Amino acid sequence: MASLLLRSTPAIGVALLLLAGQLPADGQQVADPSFRPPIDKPTFAPGKGPLVLIDEAHNNFHTATGRYLAFAELLRRDGYRVEGSTTPFTVEALRRAGVMVIANARKLTDAPAFTEQEVAAVRSWIVQGGALLLITDHPPMVEPASQIGTALGIRHRNGAARDPAAGTSRLIFRRADGTLRDHEITRGIDQIATFTGSSFELVAPGDPILVFGPGVRSFAGPDDPNPVPIEGHLQGAVLQVGKGRVAVFGEAAMFSAQVSGPDRRPMGMNADVATQNARFLVNVMRWLARR
Repeated sequence: MASLLLRSTPAIGVALLLLAGQLPADGQQVADPSFRPPIDKPTFAPGKGPLVLIDEAHNNFHTATGRYLAFAELLRRDGYRVEGSTTPFTVEALRRAGVMVIANARKLTDAPAFTEQEVAAVRSWIVQGGALLLITDHPPMVEPASQIGTALGIRHRNGAARDPAAGTSRLIFRRADGTLRDHEITRGIDQIATFTGSSFELVAPGDPILVFGPGVRSFAGPDDPNPVPIEGHLQGAVLQVGKGRVAVFGEAAMFSAQVSGPDRRPMGMNADVATQNARFLVNVMRWLARR
């Protein structure tokens, strides 16, 4: 998968992936199957919860059996049924899903990642009561997500979000400083970690969840001399669209559990700064599933 990404990703995107730690220099990045955080009270009896479909039909960098293996297994232990979705989006196909997850769709040719018909189908399905978890990352992942985001009242910024003064690609959102906002999906959570990613703003009404503080900049490339300040912009939010619900996040590794490089460095929910990320994911899914 890493070699495919290197062949199909523009040079600027490869540089950003290396910078963020999402593509190790030796090309080795794999799921961490040992990551099994406890779930004291599962939301549903085993296999009795809603069907979660994880999009795998749009050259997705994160899939149920790949970099989102820990994501899928965590949801299964919370009672959900989880499957990969390998067909184009239609309203009829989407009706199977209790929650649809789109994580880092990729554009590998000049054609858009999603057709106009697919974007319209996703919006129509949500308006009728569907639930979408839309996850993107830094370039080159932003453009595909923005196709759907625009239709839902979300304005993505095509840049990598970093705090140059922090000296790390990790970003920490804390309840104590207001960057982690109070909401039912953040109750009992004090800190969430993300790993670079991108930013967005809400055009439609919604609830900010992860809000960038001072110092965070959006970089058009790894050597961008004039990064744009994005204090107040978002990396996480939830919104109602018609009868449906949407949760959108501008970073994908925060919901993964991976090890990278020869030293098997943890990245994602298994990182030492992300001990509450798994609980957060459970809360997000419960909100989307209306439980």
